[in-house]
Amino acid sequence: MRLDLARRRGGRELNTLEFQKIKRKFPEYFASSQPSHAGIRLARTRNLAFNAGMSLEESEVSAHAAKIRRLITALNQALYGQEGLVELVVTGLLARGHLLLEGLPGLGKTELVKALAKTLELETKRVQFTPDLLPGDITGNPVLQETEKGREFVFQKGPLFANLVLADEINRASPKTQSALLEAMQEQRVTVLGTTHPLPSPFFVLATQNPIELEGTYPLPEAQLDRFLFKLEVHRNSVATLQKIVMNREIGVEPVVEKVLDREELAAITTAVRQIYLPEVVANYIARLVDATHAGTSQAASAIKFGASPRAALALASASKARALMQGRINTSFEDVAAVAKPVLIHRIILQYEARIEGRTAGDVVDDLLKEVPRQPLDLAPTLVEA
Repeated sequence: MRLDLARRRGGRELNTLEFQKIKRKFPEYFASSQPSHAGIRLARTRNLAFNAGMSLEESEVSAHAAKIRRLITALNQALYGQEGLVELVVTGLLARGHLLLEGLPGLGKTELVKALAKTLELETKRVQFTPDLLPGDITGNPVLQETEKGREFVFQKGPLFANLVLADEINRASPKTQSALLEAMQEQRVTVLGTTHPLPSPFFVLATQNPIELEGTYPLPEAQLDRFLFKLEVHRNSVATLQKIVMNREIGVEPVVEKVLDREELAAITTAVRQIYLPEVVANYIARLVDATHAGTSQAASAIKFGASPRAALALASASKARALMQGRINTSFEDVAAVAKPVLIHRIILQYEARIEGRTAGDVVDDLLKEVPRQPLDLAPTLVEA
């Protein structure tokens, strides 16, 4: 059978060596003379992924995935019973995104962030947000000092000037102070008295917040929520996990965490994430999923007052690439998108009042969207030749 489509890429014929390598790597898509519709689509996706990802060798992907697994293992030793949470935190970090962790006090949110800083040996600063905290307390302030030219205002950097910033209990600060993070999170810089100061690279904000039902909290503005790649909910531990904590932890004693990655290794992995191939069919699925959050586009959207922005689509793409690399693959899949959809979307959609009265959550609506939006809406050709 002629596999013309599988042998073409952007108008260029693959040479015999390249084509045979693809056949050896994905034999299941070339074994039948009449492949299934799914096989056709996957063969096209895999072929494009192979050629677009030529700069990423299979050995590189495997090496990066092994390092990521070591990082996850180290974090699981610091925070017991939260394996899913740890995996999503690492996914967000590799996607170069900011993370918002929500949960009741004492569940280990701060300990997880501190353990992450130790495993990566990044410069870390912690800010405890309180109602009386001012914007200059986190960005920095000009201070009048004696210099060779006389008295001058000299900018004193605040705690934002670090690679990893822990914003603890961020929703206890006033909205004015919360807004001071907007420019830093989006553009990696701060502006004070008309002067712009770049922040170090890499730059991550990992914020923790208490449920909004608690007293003394201020809801984060929607513009700031949209700048967090993930919102992760931290749930209480099981009895078995609590027993493990009691037997292996003491109050006031931090767990010992060894360094896993240095700055150069982290930079190499995050660069590799950007080289992971995003097939056109997966990109189309992301676009339709985000579009379905708006009124009139899906049945699930009837519970949504305001849908997700284009930034949500970019977040889905980045997080999907990071998850693919974690699993040792050179291209993203529909499963990657579905796995990160909830933490990407739950803080980017605002529910209707009626939906909240009924007790529905943003997570429930995202689950409905994933069930409703098909992964491949287009009719496929019966053979590769006709495609």
